[in-house]
Amino acid sequence: MRVGVGLRAPHYRQFLEQRPALDWLEVHTENFLTPSGWDWHVLQQLRRDYPFSLHGVGLGLGSARGFSDAHLENVRALVQRVEPMLVSEHLSWGAVQGRQLHDLLPIVLDDEHLDLLCRRIDRVQHALGRQILLENVSAYLRFHADSMSEAQFMAALVQRTGCALLLDVNNLYVNQCNHGEDALAALAAIAPGSVGEIHVAGHLVTPLALVDHHGAAVAPEVWSLYQAALGRFGAVPTLVEWDTDIPPLEVLLGEAAKARVMARDAAPALASPRAALPVQASLAYGSTIQADFADALIAHDMRVLPRLKGNPERLGLYRGNLTASWDKALSAAFPVVRALMGEEFFTALARAYGRAHPSAHPDLNQFGHTFADFLASFEHVADYPYLPDMARLEWLLHRAHYAADAPALGMAALAALTPEQIESTGLPLHPACALFASRWAVVPLWQAHQPGSGFDFPEQLEVASHAAVVRPRWNSAVVPVGASTHAALAQLAQHATLGEALDAAFDLDEQFDVAANFRLWIAEGMLAALPA
Repeated sequence: MRVGVGLRAPHYRQFLEQRPALDWLEVHTENFLTPSGWDWHVLQQLRRDYPFSLHGVGLGLGSARGFSDAHLENVRALVQRVEPMLVSEHLSWGAVQGRQLHDLLPIVLDDEHLDLLCRRIDRVQHALGRQILLENVSAYLRFHADSMSEAQFMAALVQRTGCALLLDVNNLYVNQCNHGEDALAALAAIAPGSVGEIHVAGHLVTPLALVDHHGAAVAPEVWSLYQAALGRFGAVPTLVEWDTDIPPLEVLLGEAAKARVMARDAAPALASPRAALPVQASLAYGSTIQADFADALIAHDMRVLPRLKGNPERLGLYRGNLTASWDKALSAAFPVVRALMGEEFFTALARAYGRAHPSAHPDLNQFGHTFADFLASFEHVADYPYLPDMARLEWLLHRAHYAADAPALGMAALAALTPEQIESTGLPLHPACALFASRWAVVPLWQAHQPGSGFDFPEQLEVASHAAVVRPRWNSAVVPVGASTHAALAQLAQHATLGEALDAAFDLDEQFDVAANFRLWIAEGMLAALPA
């Protein structure tokens, strides 16, 4: 029986160096949509030794008015590149009217939503040219309009679309505790052969509800439910999920070993159903419930309350997920801005930004691209006029991580140029290289905030600074440069010749050191290799 774990960044190095004994690995689709950078390199290396599954969190199949065709195309391209053993998504929605909420939000379990999900699954399977798996999700609220159980809803999806199910038994247990639903009855409502994968994970017990946080060991009650699922569906591929408070890899391997022991005597799984892909139907859907739900989370407009079944205070769990995702994404992209503002103020800043500029992209790594402009017009940070430029520098650094891969220019190739060629040749910047300039001492201020840098805070802030953001050896970095070096690189970025670039540098500094700058540009991978 195949048992796997999620491949997460803290464990990259250990997987690369040790290749621990596992049957397969899962990655989140949205983290690999750009086929470049360190994450993509790790995936390509490990694909030689492990089968992979792609587990999506961004399609939002149940989104009535927020489904992204562009995102589906990105997923299709990734599936073609990776050729995964499984592709999965969630029985949920996450976008409405151009706003991405980055959560797995509950759908109404009725015929209207069933028709919507069937059309969406048909559309996705047609685009991918393969069967997908759909995962049941933890829900903290249900709807008065529900006319069937979640298990009945999923069984109908399998029958009508030929998709398979990714059965998360932790989510079944969470919903049993939150809503009084019978998890064993849910297993009985799903036909053997319908389940193509099982997830087990940890949850958090709170006074308000059980929360599916994927941040703890699998609970004994979930292991018991897993045993029952194996008895009904056979030894299907099983994944141990752990996405927050990620422990040492040895802990995950121990959880995987438990799953393997429990599944050792399970019967072989039946084949998952596969249906001919039907012709895509037109989509017409006019419900406002998702828009009302989103307004409750973002604007605290509570029109949705009469439609909800369960403790309305649990809306706060979804609202907390939304604001936490904003805070987490911006904290990852703007750590120095966060340090300058303080944790509490930055969290409030993230909330204000999220409400003013809701995420428009299913990939949360794109959230924050207008953060610098927001800071420039946000009156509560007007006393920190250098802050928008710090955000611009950090955004360049963040995006360099995802920039396209390309060979860098080497010293031998540069040395082989004749003086005439040096004068007339254009040397394009590497795709991961970006230029930064500010009238403030933003670059030394950024350096002072780097652990172990040894740099002091600049004594004066109203001093111009320049830098090149680079990614020479997979790690993005900020390289301080002088104004003349910045001027030369800016010319190259605009497709000027090297001669023109050097002229721009000498216009600012008659002592510009050409040899030293060439060495810097080569060492930091600032220039792309010349075409053969």
